[in-house]
Amino acid sequence: MPIYAVKTTASQERTVADMLVNREEESIHAVLAPDSLTSYVMVEADEASVFDRILDEIPHARGVVQGESSIMEVEHFLSPKPDVEGIAEGDIVELIAGPFKGEKAQVQRIDEGKDQVTVELYEATVPIPVTVRGDQIRVLDSDER
Repeated sequence: MPIYAVKTTASQERTVADMLVNREEESIHAVLAPDSLTSYVMVEADEASVFDRILDEIPHARGVVQGESSIMEVEHFLSPKPDVEGIAEGDIVELIAGPFKGEKAQVQRIDEGKDQVTVELYEATVPIPVTVRGDQIRVLDSDER
């Protein structure tokens, strides 16, 4: 089944995707509006001619990019990447959520399976390991860079 890229107004990807889904067109099978893809919505449809009929009626839809894509080209949008990706042991991080928000710490251990990081706070008098979710920290300085 071919996948088509529909050009949208910036920041209106979700709106266009919702309108495409709500139309309940038989020839449209799936709609994808990934956060990492600005100004485009990926649409799985039987043929490109379906867009000739409906895009004029959908605000913020600007047209269809010529050509087709395959599922192989868009599958990286379908699997979420873990929050701990890009974090290494020894990295200096800042906690951006939770009770230690604003504190700086050093990464001691990474648990990719649970998407958690164990850090040691810098300002603490006694080194205490604290385990936080990967989305609660921001890397400030990395040993690998």
